[in-house]
This record gives sequence, structure tokens and C-alpha cells, in this order.
Amino acid sequence: MKAEPAVQLRLLELQALDSGIDRLAARRRTLPELEVITARSADLASISDDLIGVRTELGDVTRAQRRLEDEIELVRSRSARDTDRLGSGAISNARELENLQSEVASLARRQGVLEDEALERMEAVEALDGRIADLERREADVRAEIDAANTARDKACGEIDAETVRLRDRRGALAPSLPDALVTLYERIRSTSGGVGAAALLRRRCQGCHLELSGGDLREVAAAPADEVVRCEECQRILIRTAESGL
Repeated sequence: MKAEPAVQLRLLELQALDSGIDRLAARRRTLPELEVITARSADLASISDDLIGVRTELGDVTRAQRRLEDEIELVRSRSARDTDRLGSGAISNARELENLQSEVASLARRQGVLEDEALERMEAVEALDGRIADLERREADVRAEIDAANTARDKACGEIDAETVRLRDRRGALAPSLPDALVTLYERIRSTSGGVGAAALLRRRCQGCHLELSGGDLREVAAAPADEVVRCEECQRILIRTAESGL
């Protein structure tokens, strides 16, 4: 394949633009903000799960506390009624009086047990409320981190996209000015060689595979006409001769 030396040098310009576009795409995929968003989103999901669990537990404890308070109220009412009967002097039967006194004492003990349980429930509610408040604070902090990371990601993506458009515009203007056959060969090599289809020969070293050409290969390249499109024997990329090739 033939191409004027100046045209071959412009192929290096095309490669530089394509490499720049590829680097921008890689940068966009690996923005540090993306890792932060992924990690903190997982944290947020875990906190949300914990909140659901604690709120469910609080609901259960609160319902149990209400039932306990209702039972305490029933015991208090019954105890007050029996106490009133004892104080009224209406009961003269010794046996009945003794039974009523025993029931009042039993109710007092039951009330004490229930009130102790109610106190424990109140303490449990306070502890659960504290856990919920702590989780909600953590949730707010994580959401703020995610929001900040999203903002930084969007800013970085905007800058990358703008630069990508600029490079693509330059590529769009350059590529049509090169021979179709040369661009086709370049694109084919680039697709199978890590995005690099053309490389400069700099001080006897191919800048594509970074290997120094052997003496025989150098002689062949030096002997090739200036308009001959040569390839690196090691990596098969298009090898562009320059004033610094060392031939």
C-alpha cells in the first residue's frame, strides 16, 4: 500500500485523536465518584433495611405496651373497686372479707409486676427511638454523600463529554482527508490491537509495542520507499517513519 509521507504522518494525528477519545471513555467508566455512589448506595440500602427492622420492632413493642397499659388500667380499676368495698363496711362475713382482702393484695402484686413490665417496655421504646434517630442521621449523611458524588460525577461527565465531542469533531474533519484504504487498514488493526492501529518509529523503537526493531527489520524499513506503508514485524501495526526514527 502506498501513501505519501505527509499523509502517513496525518495518520498519527488520527491515532492521537482516537487514543484521546478512548482515554476519555475509560476515564468516564472509572470515575472515582462512581465507586463512591456504588458503595454508599449499598450502605444506604443496608441502613434502610435496618430502619425497616427497627421500626417494625418498635411497632410490636408499642402495641405490646398499649396492651399492657390497658391491662394495668383494668387491674387498677378492679383493685380500686375492691378497696372501696372493703372500706365501705358493707361486708360483714369474715370469710368473704378475708377473700376480698386476699384479692386486693393479689391485684396489688399483679399491678406491680405489670408496671415493672411497662417500665421495661418504655425503656425498650426509648432505646428503639434512639436507634431509629441514629439510623436516620446516618441515612441523611449517606444521602448527602451520594448527592455530592452525583453532582461531582455529572460535572466530570459533562467535561469529558464536551472534550469527547471536540475530539470527535476534529476526527470527523481529519479522517475523510485520508485515503479510504489506509483508514480501513488502520481501523482493522486498531480493533484488534488495543485501540492502536498506527505508531511512530522513534529511535528505532516501535511506539506501539515499545520493542526495538532488529537490524534486519530496520534495514528493510530504511530501504522501503518513503511512500510505502510499512508494518512493525512484532505487533503488525502501521509503522510511521519520522525524522527521529533513527534509520
